[in-house]
Amino acid sequence: MIERCLTTATVTRFSRTLLATAVASVISMSAMAEPMSEAELIDSIEEIEVTGIRRSLSAAADMKRDDARIVDAIVAEDIGKLPDNNIAEALQRVTGVSINRDFGVGSEVSIRGLPQNRVELNGRSTLGDDRNGVDFQDFPSSFLSAVEVVKSPTPEMIEGALGGTISMKTVRPLDLKEPVTAMSLDAEYADKADHWAPIFNASAGDIWDLGDAGTLGVTAMVSYQDRTLRRDTSEVSLFVFDDIDINQDGVVNSADAALNTPTGHYVVPTEHKFEPFTEERERTALNLSFQWAPTSEKGNFYLDLNTTDRSGGQEAYSILHAGENPVATADSYEDANGALNNYRAESPVIIPKSWSEFRETESSSFALGGEWDFTDKLKVSGEISTAESKSNQPRSEFNWRAIDPVAEAANPSASNEYRPDADIIVSDGSAPSVVYVGGNPYLQTENLAFREYRARTRDTDNEEDALRLDVEYFQPGDLEWFSSFKTGLRVTDRSYERSESEYRVKDIHKNLRDADGNPIVIWQDDIAALYPGAIIVPDVTGDAFEHAGIAGESHLTEFSVYDARQLQNQERTFGMVQQLLAGTNLASTGNLSDNLRESTAQYAFVEEDTFAFYAQANLDFENVQIVLGGRYVKTELTSTAYNQAGDALVSDKGEYSDFLPSINATIHLSDSTLMRFAGAKVMRRPDFNQLSPTFEFNSDLITADRGNPNLDPFRATQFDISLEHYFGEGNMVSATIFYKDVSSFLKDTLYCADLPDEVLSNQNHSIPGNVCIRPSGSGDSASYSFTEDPAELAAYVAEGRNGVLTTTVTNGQSGTIEGFEIGYQQAFDFLPGLWSGLGVNANYTYSDSEDPDGVPLQDISENSYNFQLYWEYGGFGVRLAYTFRDNFLDETGQKRTARVGEQVSFLDPESSDPTQGTDFRDDLEQWDLSANWDINDNFSVVASINNLTAEPTVNQSITGTTWQVRETDRRFNLGLRAKF
Repeated sequence: MIERCLTTATVTRFSRTLLATAVASVISMSAMAEPMSEAELIDSIEEIEVTGIRRSLSAAADMKRDDARIVDAIVAEDIGKLPDNNIAEALQRVTGVSINRDFGVGSEVSIRGLPQNRVELNGRSTLGDDRNGVDFQDFPSSFLSAVEVVKSPTPEMIEGALGGTISMKTVRPLDLKEPVTAMSLDAEYADKADHWAPIFNASAGDIWDLGDAGTLGVTAMVSYQDRTLRRDTSEVSLFVFDDIDINQDGVVNSADAALNTPTGHYVVPTEHKFEPFTEERERTALNLSFQWAPTSEKGNFYLDLNTTDRSGGQEAYSILHAGENPVATADSYEDANGALNNYRAESPVIIPKSWSEFRETESSSFALGGEWDFTDKLKVSGEISTAESKSNQPRSEFNWRAIDPVAEAANPSASNEYRPDADIIVSDGSAPSVVYVGGNPYLQTENLAFREYRARTRDTDNEEDALRLDVEYFQPGDLEWFSSFKTGLRVTDRSYERSESEYRVKDIHKNLRDADGNPIVIWQDDIAALYPGAIIVPDVTGDAFEHAGIAGESHLTEFSVYDARQLQNQERTFGMVQQLLAGTNLASTGNLSDNLRESTAQYAFVEEDTFAFYAQANLDFENVQIVLGGRYVKTELTSTAYNQAGDALVSDKGEYSDFLPSINATIHLSDSTLMRFAGAKVMRRPDFNQLSPTFEFNSDLITADRGNPNLDPFRATQFDISLEHYFGEGNMVSATIFYKDVSSFLKDTLYCADLPDEVLSNQNHSIPGNVCIRPSGSGDSASYSFTEDPAELAAYVAEGRNGVLTTTVTNGQSGTIEGFEIGYQQAFDFLPGLWSGLGVNANYTYSDSEDPDGVPLQDISENSYNFQLYWEYGGFGVRLAYTFRDNFLDETGQKRTARVGEQVSFLDPESSDPTQGTDFRDDLEQWDLSANWDINDNFSVVASINNLTAEPTVNQSITGTTWQVRETDRRFNLGLRAKF
């Protein structure tokens, strides 16, 4: 448990008297207050206990000051009380750290713009679905006593962090000074989901004196959370057109050219989609720690157990159209980004669908270790640990297609699609308006035909076994300046396996035949009559983009669909579909598990063995401390997947070694001012999904993602120089200059993949312009084209030239990141009376990055800053926090912007423009407000509001045209804390 610290009065007698008078005035307002003399009051002020946010910041400053590395930290105010209820949201307050959010909740952390970080718990690995470690949403912040962000590594630290290491620390049992029990119960309200969620945390710890048997300490922590969140998403695909008759004179010529693009072509937001997501998350976590020390106090041994069970799912509706032809109207105009605004979308395909994805994740870790002082100079420590994360993710889709029933009855062999025109109004930063001629087609249930049903299940298993042994020898050769020499080794056995199975019946509206071979259609009205309650009109219209706004009335926000909540029950929905298709050519037998077929193209198995050895010297020359040495790492990798035909497993083996030298030097310029220098080589292995050559297809087999088993790891050389000044009680100002030269960084690239007929035979060709076309006679091709003509696409398909537009990962050449950080925190305890409770914590980071093509590196904002203003006095506390990061490159191969680069070149994805397909996240900012009241020594009340102003998240192409808008909940929290 964090030790309590006491302030020392350093003000003049005049200031003391003024402060005492102010405090006395406050105390006198209480009828129960006992009268005190001025001398007694001054003495009591000198022993005021620092609590709350101020204590947390003061302890974090002490950790930074005392560390040999360049480190920033957050510290729990008390057991079970990290300053924020989410680890990522707490870390965003740290200098140099920025975050991304999932459903408005902090999920991903970047250190100086780099998301490739290592997440540890008490110095060992944590596991999630991939390389980065545990998802911060899956690990309770209440378990932690502190979190360090280590930006300059030492040789003893485990390799694998490109940006830095996030080191989470729990309370160690033998650190307890007394028995402790702490509990909290919160109610969290999400405004868009209109849901109250319970959050419960409890911690208990004690130590026992066993006499000659030593001392035993035990801590136990449990956390439970059950929340429902909502997110509205608007997306478009950005196409480039060169035939827009903007002046409507009936002729497309130079007078119609776009004025704000280099080529004169227009960027047109098409394929409009509205997706309201509702996500349920239930999480139960348990942490147990046992620690024993002998009476000799020569060492200690520990056993740590941690488990988290997360379940829940997303229910969502994708209300979209596609395949339209944009036509200018009298209201059309070109905006400053070269985008066409306010146009008529002719003949779009109407494609509403329901989908659901459930997730069950079990993660656990076990560690047994200890340390022993064999002599006054020799200490040996070791640990054996194992960690595992297993996830099961079922997903289902129930899709529709708008069909004209009159035309269908007249000629069932024709496509008969109902394709009403729509008027589009675009507004940057808000959702576009889509209004269809002839009324809302998503409510015309008599026109909606059952198109497709899919049921999929994915299993992911991520495991690591690790053995670590460290030896430290103090003052070798009795040299006073040689504090210690440390060496050690670590070996790991890591495995990652992903498998997927699927049942799919597609194009039902076109292919369904009755027992006599006659074409039939299953209409939405038929299902509504046969299965009451299966078809619903979700109540999302009133609060759809209530904060971001919609450009005008939009038919996309009101729709009739299959109930996604029922879709979560895969067996039940499969049974319904089975009944609907009984007696037809698409009938099936057995249950769902009997009909699931393994998707061999998506199987991945990666085995990774590592060996690491390090040597580290800790030197102390009075006012100069140095930590230097190196770490040697060897990695052996085997990646297994099915061959392209899908009938045999094949493996690729790889091996590489790295030597990672590092130095950390601290110079004490004075008792309160430090200068630090750090230099290191670091490496980061690719994520497992980036290493597997398997495909992850979208539902229409139009696009895919694929890994690359031949990837080299990230490698970088980095340097830091910092200056830190400490003053008063926990006050600090710091500045750091950093430089990182990244070699072999990873980059997303697009190509048109040549796949077997068994895959391409299921490809959806109803929207020709989305299907990539390869050059004649080629296999996979980085050169490809598109066609908007259905007949022309059919001819290409007959020639076998259609492919799947695939994003893969390749090693780039190099890139640099350079910049500086400034941090400042101060408690204004020198002010009189109530004002003495004020304090501030602020930081700013500037990062400049560039790859050889002149494109910024991913996820790096040039400017980011955080500001916290707090006030704590007499048991009351209030904190207002603001965080900001400016726009950054989110992806380099986003398919919805694949046709748009700075040059705005028509249907030429393989132009010389390296910015094509880039996607930028617009400026992000958020205000958070929290307050607390300590009722007495045992109980306190807390309240908070996250995302006070309900800021949306907006993504744009490099030209500045918005393609995605997301809006999430504001979260209101009210809770009770107890500690005994």
